[in-house]
Amino acid sequence: MKNLFAGLFLSFISFQHAAAQDSLTVMKIQDSAAVPLKSDLNDTTHQFTYKKLIIPAVLISYGAASLSIKGLKQLNSSTQYEISEHQPDKIKLDNYTQFAPAVLVYGLNAAGVEGKHNFRDRSIIYGTSMLITSSITLPLKHIVKEERPDGSNNLSFPSGHTAIAFASAQFMFREYKDTNFWLGISGYSLAVFTGVYRMLNNKHWFGDVVGGAGFGILSTELAYWLYPKINSILGGKSEKSQTMIMPYYQKGNAGIGFVMNF
Repeated sequence: MKNLFAGLFLSFISFQHAAAQDSLTVMKIQDSAAVPLKSDLNDTTHQFTYKKLIIPAVLISYGAASLSIKGLKQLNSSTQYEISEHQPDKIKLDNYTQFAPAVLVYGLNAAGVEGKHNFRDRSIIYGTSMLITSSITLPLKHIVKEERPDGSNNLSFPSGHTAIAFASAQFMFREYKDTNFWLGISGYSLAVFTGVYRMLNNKHWFGDVVGGAGFGILSTELAYWLYPKINSILGGKSEKSQTMIMPYYQKGNAGIGFVMNF
């Protein structure tokens, strides 16, 4: 089981590293003669590509398949049986670690380690991600009606805690992947911890956690894609607009020039 978790995690990080490298390559090609402007970076950040859906689609597909495919259902049961044999005292850290990556983003920005967006913009993105996550996971729980391992209710699939944790981790990755890749992926360790402890606390099957991770990542990707549209509705300044204020001196006259391009 440890090897299974390690393999999934390493594959996930390898794919994210390749995606980050592709993103940097695109920016270098687009603007090899000058340092990219903030607005240029945002243009690539919010573009929709099918490649961004590969990981969440695989995770969600596995989670859905675990509900009906005999072999995967047996894996759920064997995993839970193995956990029950070595189950530690129940802790509720997973109630807090699900939000930890997002808290880190705000903390790092407050400490001067800037991410991709300012406070307002990243708050809109993260808020949208949380809204999408809840809109997907809560109705699905009532539609699927999978019984939890502890038998407490029939709201097991997908894992909402894990979905929020991976949505938060993906948010941290997207904010820092172009400036500090290893810092960006650090949030995934907290997301994995959250998912593992949902199983240790006997609240979710393995498939619930994997599916939840996929829904969380998907929610954040959708939030970044939707941000320009939401920002426009909220009356925010267009990301393609550029404002410049600069002093000038000409023929004995001094002043300040203000230029805005739309």
